[in-house]
Amino acid sequence: MRRRSSILAFVLAFFAIAGSPAHSQAPNSIKIGYAISLTGPGELGAAITLLSHYRLWVKEVNAAGGIMLRSVGKRVPVEVIEYDDHSNLDDAVKAIEQLITRDKADFILAPWGTGLNIAVGPLLHRAGFPQLAVTATSDEIPVLAKRWPNSFWFLGTASGAAQAFVETVAKLRAEGKVGTRIAIVSVADQFGIGLAKAARANLKKYRFEIVYDRSYPVDLQDVRPMISEVKQLNPDVFAAFSYPPDTMAITEQARALSFNPKVFYSAVGTAFPMFKQRFGPDAEGIMGIGGWNPGDPQSKAYFNRHVAETGQEPDRWAGPVTYASLQMLQQAIERVGRIDRAAVIKELQTGTFQTIIGPIKLQDNLYTGTWYVGQWQNGEYYGIAPATLPGAHPVAFPKPPWHTDQ
Repeated sequence: MRRRSSILAFVLAFFAIAGSPAHSQAPNSIKIGYAISLTGPGELGAAITLLSHYRLWVKEVNAAGGIMLRSVGKRVPVEVIEYDDHSNLDDAVKAIEQLITRDKADFILAPWGTGLNIAVGPLLHRAGFPQLAVTATSDEIPVLAKRWPNSFWFLGTASGAAQAFVETVAKLRAEGKVGTRIAIVSVADQFGIGLAKAARANLKKYRFEIVYDRSYPVDLQDVRPMISEVKQLNPDVFAAFSYPPDTMAITEQARALSFNPKVFYSAVGTAFPMFKQRFGPDAEGIMGIGGWNPGDPQSKAYFNRHVAETGQEPDRWAGPVTYASLQMLQQAIERVGRIDRAAVIKELQTGTFQTIIGPIKLQDNLYTGTWYVGQWQNGEYYGIAPATLPGAHPVAFPKPPWHTDQ
């Protein structure tokens, strides 16, 4: 027994010495993996908001020699492991499990969308990985941030987004520009359900009359009947708490049916470059979720790099925030100086980071400087609410008529 104890003590001492910074060997790469919606309903949003920014960041990091690890005294390049989650909750969880157990990823980037981020949250928490949940909006977020202290949330809450929108139109009503009649449609997933619920509460508070309120399935193919019903009611304000494919379809059908309320709001996808490309001058005056400050020099430089690398303009909402979150991850790793996920999580919780959207210091794992409402004005998608954020633009009113020659 004494001999076995001596051998065990020797083995443990050996691994302790071998694992210490003075004896550690430089890794060939830092493995960063992600499961993302390369196919399925989330493909469009994932490609524009996340994937282009993940790839841009990796290319720029590796072009600079990699991420600096003080523990080995050198920069180490990033190695990417990428899986398709098919926009499916079960597939996303399976892919994350594979990244953790088989691929031995050092860090894992977040999937696209509220539902998938919440689905993989428990797994990333148990495994001790930081979760940079950029593309998630829910009233559960403050609770989730406490339940999973490894998780970090960047796009605010459903109540915050709904309140900012309702306050925007309430101000227009107070100025005598719109009436009280509003129509709502919402996609039937966690994102749409959450925003619609929060909007109803805020609309009641401000005494708006909801003349239409319908939820529709994520894979709805034909929105024309729904928009036809809304048009017959002639609301002053129309709001679609939508995802990119339905944002495009709803706007297209509103134009085709000449449904042109004074305020037209659609959610995710309104800030996408393809929205402006598809609708041209008819994008003018349309409000949507998110926004950004294009006048900031760092934002401009990022915009130009994104165009040069991908050949397309970035998403003007969660895109810049995604890139900023990756800058935060890199800075946290470099401050820690080694592959130590627990220490990186601690740094993300407490540190201040310099990013393309300005300095970020998270409060209780939440980013509080998010844009909630934007609007296309003269070919640019400006943030309009909260009006206290740098670069906020006043609302352009009313939404112009559709161009009949489109």
